[in-house]
Amino acid sequence: MIFRILALGDVAGPNAVKRIKEELCGIRDEQNVDFVVANGENSAASNGIDIQSANTLFQYGVDAITTGNHTFKRREIREYLDYTRGIVRPGNFPPDTSGRGYTVLYCKNLRILVMNVLGVIYLEPLACPFHTVDRMLKGAEGKYDISILDIHAEATSEKIAMSHYFDGKIDIIFGTHTHVQTADERIMQNGTAYITDLGMCGPDDSVLGIKTENIIEKLTTHMPVKFDFSENHVTLHGAVFDYDTDMKKVVRVERFVR
Repeated sequence: MIFRILALGDVAGPNAVKRIKEELCGIRDEQNVDFVVANGENSAASNGIDIQSANTLFQYGVDAITTGNHTFKRREIREYLDYTRGIVRPGNFPPDTSGRGYTVLYCKNLRILVMNVLGVIYLEPLACPFHTVDRMLKGAEGKYDISILDIHAEATSEKIAMSHYFDGKIDIIFGTHTHVQTADERIMQNGTAYITDLGMCGPDDSVLGIKTENIIEKLTTHMPVKFDFSENHVTLHGAVFDYDTDMKKVVRVERFVR
């Protein structure tokens, strides 16, 4: 049996949440998708993630939400992270941080391990992401059937290095954060399905989801500028992974654009 997983890139702003609300259920039916994971760290107005955007994503077809460096921009999200099993924050934050770095969810009699980690090159100086994922895998050992890792990182080299380090240890690895979909989807030598960045669910006619004029002003004046999400047409970017439950491995990965 094929168990199909759709991974969606960074959900950039309320309009992207709205498009997911309107179309994801139909996409799931059309594409025979069994499980959806989306990065939601930019889903709230003015960045970050809030309770309303998270609940909307869950209500309209997202099964698991990963996050990243903007996870804690909204204080209200801290308690939510503690009691909502479907959302994870990067596991390499300090141990007493609200929320969890991995979770195990159930779908069609399968146990799905969803992990999240933040890269440290050009981002927060957190704990080593390699060692963090090793610890999460050990903590979840024997408790899952399929494993998924979202590496939220700036440097493509860091994501690629992690994919090689965990090749054969994790079923699906994808990168988020840079908002530009990469063309390197593949099944690696030891069986891990990988793509460096899923891209974003957001307006293509923008600068990484933000109004073009905001970014140009910032880059040309070097003055503080308020960043607003572009209101142009939203495109959904991600990847589809087909997991063969008999062979116990991913047999297909393909970029997704809608």
